[in-house]
Amino acid sequence: MSALDSGLTGHRGNLDDALTKDGFELVRVDITTGISVEGPLDAVIHMASPASPVDYLRLPIETMRAGALGTWEALELAGANRATFLLASTSEVYGDPEIHPQPESYWGNVNPIGPRAVYDEAKRFAEALTMAYHRHRATPIRIARIFNTYGPRLRPDDGRAVPTFLRQAMTGQDITVHGDGAQTRSLCFVDDLIDGIWRLLSSDVRGPVNLGNPQEVTMQSLAETVRSIVGSTSPIVFDERPEDDPRKRCPDISMARRELGWSPTVPLSEGIARTAAWAKTAWNL
Repeated sequence: MSALDSGLTGHRGNLDDALTKDGFELVRVDITTGISVEGPLDAVIHMASPASPVDYLRLPIETMRAGALGTWEALELAGANRATFLLASTSEVYGDPEIHPQPESYWGNVNPIGPRAVYDEAKRFAEALTMAYHRHRATPIRIARIFNTYGPRLRPDDGRAVPTFLRQAMTGQDITVHGDGAQTRSLCFVDDLIDGIWRLLSSDVRGPVNLGNPQEVTMQSLAETVRSIVGSTSPIVFDERPEDDPRKRCPDISMARRELGWSPTVPLSEGIARTAAWAKTAWNL
């Protein structure tokens, strides 16, 4: 198994355990400039892209290149090896949704020229390109629309809610919540997501398939949960809500339940506790 990573937003230490396994290799490469992998391939899983708003707003061109050129190169690799191609798409294709919860049939409400569009539209283009390869080159494909995921190995400065709230609570800083905190997200623990991705890859389901936790939580409630689990007395404060920040986010996972037999099993409180225990050591807090 080969893992290809440019290291743009990741950290090599996240793969220390994997690198001790026979048959696993890490290749440093920018996939937008071309991919070459020796030997036969069963599957190509394309997950390359900055995923946090902090990262894709800092790296807008790189994000769009990953969604466009990176997807094209990964599809070419899969096609050349007659391998199954799995695209890690995102709930961001739904934008600031007008349908709730969001089914796969919903086309979305995305501002194509807003600041978040560099990620949203990159993933929407990646889906369109993936479908074009399937229709015109018969490439076997799978498309996973991944909703907010959290767990160990997140960076403390990642910028997403869970690591930000954890870092602030653990260090006694104010816990900063955007807007009035009433906006919602649906948080899926990483172990559950991996199970969903594996089930999708092993199935005959083309997708897109929503993979996320249908338990919807407000950002204020999430901040309170993190503070309670950490045992922090940090005050919760509110700041300006980012432009085009979605008001609601919750997946309809009927298809995943029906076609993959999948649904999340890790409760939010357990997932936060496991993430906090890891972060306390990993972040030296």
